[in-house]
Amino acid sequence: MSASPTAGPPTQGERGAASERAFAQWRQGLIGAPRPQPVLTESGLVAEVGAGVAVVSGLARALADELVVFASGVHGQVFDLEPGRLGVILLGPAASVQVGEAVHRTRKVVSVPVGTALLGRVVDALGRPRDGLGPINSLISVPVEADAASILERAPVARPLATGLTAVDAAIPVGLGQRQLIIGDRQTGKTSLAIDAMLNQRRSQVVCIYCAVGQRGDAVAHAIHALRQGGLLARSIVVHSGDEEAPGLNYTAPYAAMAMAEHLAAQQHDVLLVIDDMTHHARAYRELSLLMRRPPGREAFPGDIFYVHARLLERAGQFGGARGSGSITVLPIVETEAENLSAYIPTNLISITDGQIYLSPRLVRRNQFPAVDLGLSVSRVGGKAQGRALRGVSGNLRVTLSQFEELEDFARFGTRLDHGVRARLARGAAVRAALRQAERDPMSTLEQLAVLTAAMDGLFDDIAEARMPQALARVRAAGQQALAGREPRIAAGSGLSDEDRLRLVAAARAAITDPTKTPGR
Repeated sequence: MSASPTAGPPTQGERGAASERAFAQWRQGLIGAPRPQPVLTESGLVAEVGAGVAVVSGLARALADELVVFASGVHGQVFDLEPGRLGVILLGPAASVQVGEAVHRTRKVVSVPVGTALLGRVVDALGRPRDGLGPINSLISVPVEADAASILERAPVARPLATGLTAVDAAIPVGLGQRQLIIGDRQTGKTSLAIDAMLNQRRSQVVCIYCAVGQRGDAVAHAIHALRQGGLLARSIVVHSGDEEAPGLNYTAPYAAMAMAEHLAAQQHDVLLVIDDMTHHARAYRELSLLMRRPPGREAFPGDIFYVHARLLERAGQFGGARGSGSITVLPIVETEAENLSAYIPTNLISITDGQIYLSPRLVRRNQFPAVDLGLSVSRVGGKAQGRALRGVSGNLRVTLSQFEELEDFARFGTRLDHGVRARLARGAAVRAALRQAERDPMSTLEQLAVLTAAMDGLFDDIAEARMPQALARVRAAGQQALAGREPRIAAGSGLSDEDRLRLVAAARAAITDPTKTPGR
């Protein structure tokens, strides 16, 4: 039986035919494949570079507030639209941008990540992490600019925001959804007051956002340390744009913080936003405007500085069900010079907000902390949100202190004073001393009720000033014990009954007259 012949190697003709078939198949597949969509890229060139701004040519179709990207990786925001040129705010170091560098449109606006993934983190004005804890796992980004809620989407301010500061909660109450300005000269305790108000939210479910604009790094680190020590950093967001950074980032930071707050409020959260401070924000906007050669106005600020701040602060409020029933309470801080409340930026913010807490350097010199001047401070809407219990014991607080200050000035002339005037002076001095609080020591509502009741009833009149801290500590502890179990009822808006008040006065008197009693705190 003969073997079948074996197949030999393919000939040159067979190899050529196979190659032609493979090429025909590849060509047919290429012809039948869907065509890729063309990508349109609009590019321009940098014509000028300044300190925080750039002038770009060639982007004729760019829109106002659009985000652009430079070839060096720096982002910018379109600020001015003029024929043949764009004024761009740099959101990064100006040293990285060179004349002649390419600039590309993104067809997007400046956006930041939002959501609960930001809680416990420190970010910059664009939402990028600055705490070395890795990337932020947020899947949602929203524009930093947004329209304020309409009237029909809002609800009345009817719930109190407890700051833990007796002078504020008793005489200048703040409600959830209110815009309350903190104003005063340098070194009067503005930031400290705001941080204490944030720390007191550990007794509530309020989420806090601290936005530092143009602040030194060590000051921001001190605030972060206070939040961490107080156990509130895990429920807070810190947005920081330092004084060494581009003015565009300082300008954008408050809007980014407000966008984060709006998203949380839409998820039925109550948010407390502190902006520290609006003076640096106004100066950053003035710097950008002057660099863009916009005409200066009063104090060299541009004419639209009022609108810049108004459109930011109007986004706060108490919202209705259509917007998630949450709230944004904002505490903007502004710095005055030589107690000049009539300066341009302070008067603008006073007219925009719902009241102000004025911190007086005169009280600082008298070692009165917090240095809240009740005569120049006001809360226009917070009184309706104040609890009945606090309202009942602090009704005459302003009158008592104002009369005391007038008598104190009169008594400096060495005039003979009768017994009644001396008694009123002693009562006023005791009430003023009772309003002193140490830093990072916010009081609960029960402690405030005990201190105010004791002060207004004259229990501190015969206490020497040097002994007041110990007496206050004992009264605070006695008040918590006397009203134990009644805090939920008081928090719900109920006032003190006659029996509760008598029990509170008796406990405070016993704590004051018994110096051996130690505070049970």
